[in-house]
Amino acid sequence: MDIKERVEEVLEQIRPTLIADGGNVELVDVSDDGLVKVQLVGACGSCPFSLMTLKNGIEARLKELVPEVREVISA
Repeated sequence: MDIKERVEEVLEQIRPTLIADGGNVELVDVSDDGLVKVQLVGACGSCPFSLMTLKNGIEARLKELVPEVREVISA
């Protein structure tokens, strides 16, 4: 399984929590050097805590389960 598939698998684990709050996350791109671009949508896209969700939630979980991930940024 390549890095993009592994990232998508982890995002699938995170999605139910985001959906419960009226939002979601879409994978935009994964670069060869471990930069993951995502887009928060729905309520998550306009939430004042979206940066915290991105860094403390999504990025932390991805780095834990996919060690090749260097950083997660919003597209």
